[in-house]
Amino acid sequence: MKQSTFKILSNKALTSSVHEMTLSGDCSAITAPGQFVNISLPGLYLRRPISVCDCEGTILTLVYKVVGKGSALMASLPVGTELDLLTGLGNGFALEPDSRKPLLVGGGVGVPPMYKLCKCLLSKGLSPKLVLGFNTSSEIFYEDRFRELGVEVTVTTADGSRGIKGFVTDALPGLDYDFFYACGPVPMLRALSLSSDRGGLVSLEERMACGFGACVGCTHEMTSGPKRICKDGPVFRKEEVIW
Repeated sequence: MKQSTFKILSNKALTSSVHEMTLSGDCSAITAPGQFVNISLPGLYLRRPISVCDCEGTILTLVYKVVGKGSALMASLPVGTELDLLTGLGNGFALEPDSRKPLLVGGGVGVPPMYKLCKCLLSKGLSPKLVLGFNTSSEIFYEDRFRELGVEVTVTTADGSRGIKGFVTDALPGLDYDFFYACGPVPMLRALSLSSDRGGLVSLEERMACGFGACVGCTHEMTSGPKRICKDGPVFRKEEVIW
């Protein structure tokens, strides 16, 4: 974990509720896809945890959904604003050494961590397939960004307005993969883990306060006992999780 000051380079809307923020600062503590940062916002006591979408050199990209007071404040911050960030938080995705046909599955705001993970897999000479799940076509974001990386992308929407009608699990029968990496709502992760006979890593979401394990507020029951999502996770093997 490292505390640093970052400066906002851009802050723009991707959809009506999802925004992308790029910042410049010291990213040296961010060592794996799936980690997150904890942002101190002016006038608010608790920091806001946001998953890392991408990190290249000193440029950090965050994608977040406006759902409350903190994220609404983030969306209003102008270019040039300096923010205090805790970086390098959480245990991210470790690449499965025996996997040659990885599948990445992202649902809603679980999509952003898949971007850096996809780039990591490509750098290892692998060609991951990607499934993106949304409620409706107006909520889709980053589809083009993934296609620009040259990977195969399948989109599902619950209402059928784009791609396959249904959920991410409805896309699985037509895909050839030997291991999956997933991030999204717990019901999606549960359905994916229980329906797939392949191994997988899942990134869990929980409300957090401190972000580094001290308050134990984000504890989730696992097969080996209670685990802190922020410190022991957020990434776990699917068989570790008590669904």
